[in-house]
Amino acid sequence: MDRDDDRGRPQRPRLSWDDDLDRITEHIDQLARAQRRMQALLDAVLAVSRELELPLVLRRIVSTAMELVDARYGALGVLNDDGTALEEFIPLGLSPQEYQDLAGSEFPHGRGLLGHLIHHPEPLRVQEVTRHPDSVGFPEGHPPMRGLLGVAISMRERIYGNLYLCDRRDGEPFDDHDEAIVTALAGAAGIAIENARLFEQTRSSAERFQRLLLPTLPGLTPFTAAAVYRPATAPGHHLGGDWYDALMLPDGSCAAIIGDVLGHDLTAAAAMAQIRNMLRALLYDRRTPPSLVLHRLDHTLHAITEAPVTTACLARIEPSGDAWRLHWSTAGHLPPLVMTADGDTRYLQGEPGVPLGVDEHLPRPDHTDALAAGDTVLHFTDGLVEHPDRPLQQCLDALAATARTHRRLPLDQWCRTLADHHPSDGHDDLALLALRIPPTGPDI
Repeated sequence: MDRDDDRGRPQRPRLSWDDDLDRITEHIDQLARAQRRMQALLDAVLAVSRELELPLVLRRIVSTAMELVDARYGALGVLNDDGTALEEFIPLGLSPQEYQDLAGSEFPHGRGLLGHLIHHPEPLRVQEVTRHPDSVGFPEGHPPMRGLLGVAISMRERIYGNLYLCDRRDGEPFDDHDEAIVTALAGAAGIAIENARLFEQTRSSAERFQRLLLPTLPGLTPFTAAAVYRPATAPGHHLGGDWYDALMLPDGSCAAIIGDVLGHDLTAAAAMAQIRNMLRALLYDRRTPPSLVLHRLDHTLHAITEAPVTTACLARIEPSGDAWRLHWSTAGHLPPLVMTADGDTRYLQGEPGVPLGVDEHLPRPDHTDALAAGDTVLHFTDGLVEHPDRPLQQCLDALAATARTHRRLPLDQWCRTLADHHPSDGHDDLALLALRIPPTGPDI
């Protein structure tokens, strides 16, 4: 009962110190929980934003949402172009046995409860899935699920898909806090998906542009030739300076060039195109040693361009009586690999010259090597063999072993196999060019 004070006004009972401390402690705990949730959300947004490959982004969104609300299961449904049904469904949380039990079942297409969220893209919370009026039966082998939390993921006012979470691990239903934090994540997820799609478009355009700069190998009869180019996989490295070229010269010899311009941008790609075109013109100077051609190219580049540092290997397969010989010189580039018809391999070791764009006055040595019918000469860039965690020689040995193992393949398939099974880390672009010596020598 309230007591009156000296002036006759009623007095409220004073709270004890214990009550005050309990309330303060509870308030601090609430603030701490809110801070932890906010930090978890920020960490989740950063985790989702780090990925650029779209399939990885989609899976990261699901796994991150599951972590935020401690859900047992999660899935992301991607809508079709007209937004009426699911065209892709990415589930996470199922055990290997549960995946096996669902083998043969179609993925959900957006009917029933999942379709409810498609047609009504507001956040959806359901405590008992089976009791919802839009719920339909699970397919045979589907694990039982009770609670569901669903939110839409939108991009530029268009619904991209829906994020579904089922069953909190503590057995409690999803609450307002869960809905708020997953809805916030969905907003960031839309931006991450848009970035990944733009990244894919940019990479695709860059690769098409790069391939337009590379030549289609002309007829090189009596030689057989094949080439492969693969863009870099590292983000921001889809344009590069790797190139190759091959052409028949007026004296009956065949010139082969492989090169790598430093950099992974438009400047490197443009410089690559300039250097390749200049080199083609210089090669028509009859019987000029490869080292002198590289010297003249270097001099020209110094005089009229600001091209980046470039490595290159220039080789000419020349008539030599009734046989052939390889006459070659390098500008800081890896040596060619020769594989005989029997599958023996050797790298053509020789003193390398300095790269183009370093010092045009330093000489570059020439080297020669005899070639037999059926030999294959492989030129390649360092993107095929460089790995940050392995010695270069180990990677070169691995390339030679792969070449021997698949030596019976047609030349174009052989080149693709070498590119597919490269010993490098795959983060740099790569190019390779192979020429096979004809069965008989030229009639000179």
